[in-house]
Amino acid sequence: MHPDMPFLGALGWLRVALRALVLAVLVFGGLVVLLLCRLLERPLCGMNRPVTPYITQSVCRNALRIMGMGLRMQGAPMQARGAVVANHTSWLDIFALNAAKRIYFVSKSEVAGWPGIGWLARATGTVFIERNPARAREQTELFQMRLLAGHKLLFFPEGTSTDGLQVLPFKTTLFQAFFASELRDQIYVQPVAVIYHAPLGLDARYYGWWGSMEFGTHLLATLAPVRAGSVEVIYCTPLKVADFADRKALAAAAETALRQAHGTTLTAT
Repeated sequence: MHPDMPFLGALGWLRVALRALVLAVLVFGGLVVLLLCRLLERPLCGMNRPVTPYITQSVCRNALRIMGMGLRMQGAPMQARGAVVANHTSWLDIFALNAAKRIYFVSKSEVAGWPGIGWLARATGTVFIERNPARAREQTELFQMRLLAGHKLLFFPEGTSTDGLQVLPFKTTLFQAFFASELRDQIYVQPVAVIYHAPLGLDARYYGWWGSMEFGTHLLATLAPVRAGSVEVIYCTPLKVADFADRKALAAAAETALRQAHGTTLTAT
């Protein structure tokens, strides 16, 4: 059980059950609608997705409402082609980041096989990658195709989730793909800080999902509070890839910007 979950009486369990039911109907009902739309969108538009990302965004915004969580945004999502990098706190990041901006996640290939989550990931256009040097060129070409098609690819350079109160050092491997000759002069990378504010009176790490925490118990804790907390998404100034000498310099600049936005907001709350 989540260590900080508030006590649930009969009405509390009823509230959790109703929220869980409505959330499941929304997410999987939205998935059905998305797949049906994609049947027309794919042959007519190919790589472009003029309709389905709006379905994903709407589902995620309403999912946060069902969970009782507020959403605040600062800064402006970039209009230029490129990728987004964010800190990683929880599975809730999927809802928060999709609700704020139409993006496509980059995820490890194992996720594609996960029941439920894997189906959702594939349907919403997630890019799956393998930690295999032999496939680096193939994956760079996939990044190039998606980025030049105008897709905003989002990945978590920390490589794991945290308690939400810190930002881990960035891993630089995926940044290398942006320096391909076909991409370097055309794309930007925008750091985005995601900050969770716990329900009143509860631990500041309440929405963090890390270590050996189980998904089920964390979901239960997220649905439990009468008055939930909120999530804040802060868009930093985009970084032009061509302005940096290599992936390490670009990753360091993105990490610095994200840390500053994340730390300043936490200090102010």
